[in-house]
Amino acid sequence: MLNRVKKIVHGIRNLFALSARKVFVIPTISIAPRQCAFIGKTLITVVLLGALGYGIYRHPPFQSVPQGEVGVRINQFTGSVSEWRNGNVWVIPGLYQMRVYSLRDQVYHPREIRSATGSAPLQSIEGLSFGVDLSVRYALDPLKITALAKTGPDDISKGLVESAVQGVIYKVFANYTMREIFSNKRVEIQQLIEKEVSSSLAGDGIVLRHVQIGNIDLPAEYRRGMESLLAEELATQKMRYTLELKEKQVKQSALEAEAEKARRETEAQAAASEQVIAAKAQEEAMKHVLPFKEKQIQQRQLEAEADKVARIRGAEGSAQARRIEAEGEADARQKLADAEVYRAEHMGKTNAEQMEREGALVTKHPLLIQKTLADKLSDKVQVIIASPPAGGGFIGANLLGASAARTARSNETAGAE
Repeated sequence: MLNRVKKIVHGIRNLFALSARKVFVIPTISIAPRQCAFIGKTLITVVLLGALGYGIYRHPPFQSVPQGEVGVRINQFTGSVSEWRNGNVWVIPGLYQMRVYSLRDQVYHPREIRSATGSAPLQSIEGLSFGVDLSVRYALDPLKITALAKTGPDDISKGLVESAVQGVIYKVFANYTMREIFSNKRVEIQQLIEKEVSSSLAGDGIVLRHVQIGNIDLPAEYRRGMESLLAEELATQKMRYTLELKEKQVKQSALEAEAEKARRETEAQAAASEQVIAAKAQEEAMKHVLPFKEKQIQQRQLEAEADKVARIRGAEGSAQARRIEAEGEADARQKLADAEVYRAEHMGKTNAEQMEREGALVTKHPLLIQKTLADKLSDKVQVIIASPPAGGGFIGANLLGASAARTARSNETAGAE
């Protein structure tokens, strides 16, 4: 490589030297060979510097390594290898070769095996073509990046992962039937693919994380047959489940009947036990109730006798109180009678004395009778027309008549008494 560069540079110098000799030759003035050589070297230097600047501009002598990736710089002359992470790396074109690898998990998702009618479908042991939605998750081993950069291809996914995965999946799926692939052997197939692919990629510095088997695209004829078979199986399973359900219902009814029978027996035993316990309790209670009843009867007899005695004593007390009241009432009546007699006697004497005084006063002044009568009749009689008596007696004698005469005689008799 270095000899080739030297030859190219030497050829360019010779070419520019020849051109400079031809250009700077003037018909009348000739330039010295030494000056011509100096000019040629200057032009060559300028051209080389321009070419170098253009090459640096088009191909910068450094390369950046992003976070989560690792850069491997290989010296093309010595073969030494160095790793760089998270920064810029000085890479001289022609001297160094730089490869950048991602340390993050990557996914290989083959498209040609997805469909049963695709370009490269898988085949079962019966020879039926089918498709599988397969995802392979992997990552590069950081400890083997250097060896991978030296011997590995530029595209790890197509160069190593694709070949390893395809070499395993066609072989593994060809050992199983179509029914096993999409039903009961799916997990086993996935584990077997993971095991073989992991061992195949481990030697190349690739760590297998996980293999995921997604949707399986069945052949059209097989799908139709499976649909009819599944319909029959579903009908059979439905019938079996129906029979099992009926059988369980019968067993449930029998168990419920037995449980009801046991419950009734238990309830009857419990009721009988309750009655026995209640009878025993009543018997025990009667042992204490009878003496209590006897004591109550005795107490009631004593209470009746005490009530009788109290009533007798109350009656005696009432009779005695009535006798005392009668005696007191008789004494009071006697005293009232005596007082009434005394009052009548005293009032009689008082009236007699008053009438005596009034008789003496009327005898002395006879016109007082007329005045008294006029005062008594003043509010009832407005005008009294009466002729005076012939003998000059009382003016109301003619009005009162015999009653007045009787009254007068009684008054005289009372006055005489």
